[in-house]
Order: sequence, then C-alpha cells, then structure tokens
Amino acid sequence: MNISREQALEHASVPTLLMCLAQVTGEDRWLQEPFLPARETQLFGDDTGGLSAELQAVVRRAALRMLDHPPAHSPDLDAAKLSRMMSVCVGETVGDEYVPMFMEEMGVSNRDVHWRSPRSPSAANSFTVLVIGSGIAGIAAATKLQRLGLNFRILEKNPDLGGTWFENGYPDSGVDTPNHFYSYSFATKVDWSRYFSKRDEILRYLKSVASSHGIADRIEYDTVVKSTVWDDTEKSWTVRAVGPGGEKQFSVNAVITAVGQLNQPNESHFTGLVEFPGIAVHSARWTPDLDLSGKRVALVGTGASAIQLLRSVADNAEHVTIFQRTPAWVRPNPDYHRTVSTEALWCLENIPHYARWYRFQLFWRFGDSLLDSLRRDPEWPHSQRSINRHNDRHREQLTAYLESELVDRPDLIAKTLPNYPPYAKRILIDNDWFKALRRDNVTLVTEGVDSIEGNDLLTTAGERYCADAIIFATGFDAANMLSSVEVMGRGGRNLRDVWGVDDPRAYLGVAVPEFPNFFCLYGPNTNLAHGGSIIFQIECQIRYVTSCLVQMLESGYDSMDVRPDVYARYNDEIDSAHDQLVWSHPGVTSWYRNSKGRVFSPLPWRLVDYWSMTHDADLDDFVTDRASATKRVSAIRSI
Repeated sequence: MNISREQALEHASVPTLLMCLAQVTGEDRWLQEPFLPARETQLFGDDTGGLSAELQAVVRRAALRMLDHPPAHSPDLDAAKLSRMMSVCVGETVGDEYVPMFMEEMGVSNRDVHWRSPRSPSAANSFTVLVIGSGIAGIAAATKLQRLGLNFRILEKNPDLGGTWFENGYPDSGVDTPNHFYSYSFATKVDWSRYFSKRDEILRYLKSVASSHGIADRIEYDTVVKSTVWDDTEKSWTVRAVGPGGEKQFSVNAVITAVGQLNQPNESHFTGLVEFPGIAVHSARWTPDLDLSGKRVALVGTGASAIQLLRSVADNAEHVTIFQRTPAWVRPNPDYHRTVSTEALWCLENIPHYARWYRFQLFWRFGDSLLDSLRRDPEWPHSQRSINRHNDRHREQLTAYLESELVDRPDLIAKTLPNYPPYAKRILIDNDWFKALRRDNVTLVTEGVDSIEGNDLLTTAGERYCADAIIFATGFDAANMLSSVEVMGRGGRNLRDVWGVDDPRAYLGVAVPEFPNFFCLYGPNTNLAHGGSIIFQIECQIRYVTSCLVQMLESGYDSMDVRPDVYARYNDEIDSAHDQLVWSHPGVTSWYRNSKGRVFSPLPWRLVDYWSMTHDADLDDFVTDRASATKRVSAIRSI
C-alpha cells in the first residue's frame, strides 16, 4: 500500500515527533510551551500528547518540512539535553540517574564492555566460556562474548534456538510486554506486525538476530548438559554433555547458564493420570498436530498460558471445563490485539530518531513508575484487599473492568473476582478471557483437581467432569532452578544442596559463593513483576558478567568467586525489600514464592537501580585466584 508522508504523519505520536524535531533541528521551541505534552496523556499512551488539534497540525507540518529539508548537521545530544527532552516527552521529571541508562538503551552510548587496551590480553586467547541455552539470554551472551573476541561454546538441548519461545507453541502464545522494547538494544526491530507480537514472529526475530550476528551456526543443538564440576587446581569447569554423537566431556574456564527461570514445566502427578485414555499435555509441550476439534477439554490452571490459549481452544473444542484454584487479576490493553498500521510503520522506519523515542516512551510508561504503588502502607486500613491508596485504586479499576465484561453473569463475577491485592500474583492481559468464559461451551470450576478416574477428573469437592483431553496450564517449576544440571563447585559443593528444591539465591542474581567463574542469567530475584522488559534485565546481567571476565583477565587472574559476606548482605537486602512489597502479602501463594513464603523470583529494585548495580563489576566483591599452572584448558576430550 502506497501512502503519502502527510497520511503517515497523521498517525504519528505527537510527543515522539516533538523529540525528533528537537533532536534534528536543535530548536528549543519544541521543548517549551505551548508544545509540552501532558503527563496524564503519556501514562495512557495518548498519541496527541494532550495538544489541541491546531498545535498538532503545527507539529506535523514542521515534521514534514524537516523531512523535506533536513539540516546538514544535527547538534550533538549530550546528557543535559537528553535529560530535558526525556522529561518533556513523558510530561514528568525523569531523574538524572536514568539518563546514562537511557543513553545506552537508545543507542546514544555503547552498552558493551571493552578491553582497556586495543588488544585483549594474551590470556584471553585460550580462555573458553560455555553458554548453556540459546534462548534470549544465550543468544545475547554469545553475541557479547564474540564481540570481545573470547572463545565460547553454546549448547542447546532443543533442536532449534529460541528457548521458551521455541518450546511454548500453544495457540495465541505471545508477549505481554510491548514488543517495540521487548527486543535487544543492540538489535532493535521496528517492523513488528503487532504491538504485542505472537510467538512465531518473536521466534523469527530471535533467529534473525542469531544469524546476522554469526551465532546460529555455532550452536550445538540437541545437546543436554548433564553436569559441570569445578577443578580448583586447573581453575576450570569439567563439563559432561550428551548430544547426537553420544556423551562427551570437555573443559572450559567459565560457565554462563542461560536457561532462565521458566524452562522446566511444572508437571502434574495426579493419581490416575497415567491411565487417562485421552490426550494429556502441558502447554509448554504443545505440538502443531494437536487437534482438539470436537473434544471435551479439561483446562487445568488459570495463569498466563491459560488466559492466552482459552479462546482458541474454545473455538474448536466441543466443550472446555476450566479448573481454577485462585482467580487472577486481568487487565485490558487497547493495543493487545492491534496490528501496526502501514502509517505507523512508515513513521518508525523513515522519521529520524522516531523509533528510538517511541521505544523510550514505552520503556518509561511500562517501567519503574508502578513500583512505588506496590509498597505496603502500614497505616492503610484495608490491608486484606489492597496495600495502599494507589493499589486500592488499581483494584477498583480492574474490578470495574471485570464487571463490565461479565455484566450479565453475576455467577462468573463471583468466581473470577480475586480477594487479594492486585499484583500480589502475576497480573495478566486480557486475551478475550472473560468473553470466552461467557461462551455456552465453557464451564469454570472453582475447585482444583484431586484425582483422575478413567475419563473423569475428580475435584477436591468430589465433583466429576468428563474429558477427552487435558491441557495442563500449570506453569513452570521456577523455584527449582538449574535442576536439570548437576553443578559441583569448590570442595565438591553441590548447587542443589545449596539452593534446595525451591530457595535459589545469588549475588545480583548472577553469582554464588564456592562456584567460581559460574554466572547465572535470569537467575534468582531478577524476574520483572512490576514492569519493564526481561531482555533489558538480561542485557544488564550480561554486561556485568563480561565486566567480570574482562577485569579478571586483564588483572591476570584465573578465577573469581563472590565473597560469602557480599552474597549474604545482598540477599538480606533483597528479603528486607520484599517484606515491604506486595509479593509477600500474607496469605497469598504464587510461583514468585517458595514453600516457606520467601520471594525468590521478582526483582525488588527499580530497573535503574539494578542497571547501576550491574553496570561495572567490582573485583573487591570477589575472591580472585590464579591457577597453580598457567596452562589453560580448552581441548575437548570425548568419552
């Protein structure tokens, strides 16, 4: 479809255009009255910025002139100017601490770690890193290691890359973060087809990044890492893996685990499940040939995957019976089902800096602004239903939305209205969940499954429901991190013994004492439950890990092991911070918490705080050491 620039500009975000004008022309008038966007419009993504139609027209005409007659040279964008522009763009003060972070995120400054001298130390030539996993984290880690010139191997258990996006192919699987900033800062993508993309498009993006950065061909597929054992004499890890050629053993100098928190399905073990005569599958094990047409389907669970897949399953099945233990808070998003228009895409692709500023606006709106509303107010009188005045307002808004969707179904309102504060569990985006619940062929049961007898599912209340197929939308065994790999550290210390089955801890979510040169990505307490993009979190962690490796090698060390006191102090601070946040609300169980109620998954800090913590490693936080012999091990010894 051919469109004119005038047509495209009519669909452009006015606050974003203002930033483009200010940056390209250097004219301050675009950062002053009467062109200042209103804060409330930015909170809800209003593309007008609250400006009158006349002022919007002025901005669009100026943007057209800028495109017709671009200046020969645009002024440099320094930190002071960027800070002012950011604050104007979102209609509120953006703190100075955010400026360097956003300069990286917007590509104004470089996020990569570099060697201090033009050439890397000679020791780096024989230093080898193992990356476990080729999902979002593994691809990014390999890319950054490659840029540093470090040797690496990347092993993947699946036959293709993509991690969680490879595995979760159930209907309507997709992001609940706007995908224009659910993408790498070093490989941004502007031509998304949707504002919240589905699994296949995300997977294509990851494959494109891996291919264009020379990573895809280096991945060793269908290879499962069984164990890694630390050799304190050689200062290396001995890795045992099983792949297409059988079992092999090799040594590396460092290990980066990029398996994340959501890689092991939370399998159900109901009595009688083995004898169930029909289809029984976890949502993460969905296959393209799974046909539920005309079948009576039992959907166990009402979390994120259930919310996404229900409408598609209900379209095909004879009947769907949903088994819900606890209802979830569900919020609307007007962009969730929207495709990106031809006009909007033209703006992203053709207006200088437009995509960069659009990404910034999304990051700010879906980032740290929510966190303060998730802190417990000790004086708040309604502590059962909410934790403070702002949280109570969220409850009112979400309740009003739920009631409007189920206005003629008071029975469903009673079943789906949560009795706990919003955000205490993962909050979900509505994928026509309430509309699907109102269908004649959908039944919502508010008891959990107790056992299975033949084709019947028996609830904890003793009721029976017949099914030809069972879908387990029961999430992941997130607390049992790295359970698929045996990790033996210094002195034979087993990581499984350190963490137990559900209490993972790490310094900055990355390092654990007595496990030298061993780094976790998307590790304990790094998940985002208040906003932001997990890709941003992973990039912060990778910068920290590469900072560790570069400093260690430049200083002539062979190993680094986080100090126990640093690790303990950090985790005490994590627990103390979570004591004041909604995820530790009394009486609420969620996958964010372990069996003792400790919050092990979400990050309690602002994104900018975590960015600062992980930006530059401090070797004083580690015990560093040299090998007894300088020989480095990288040869493969096949068994």
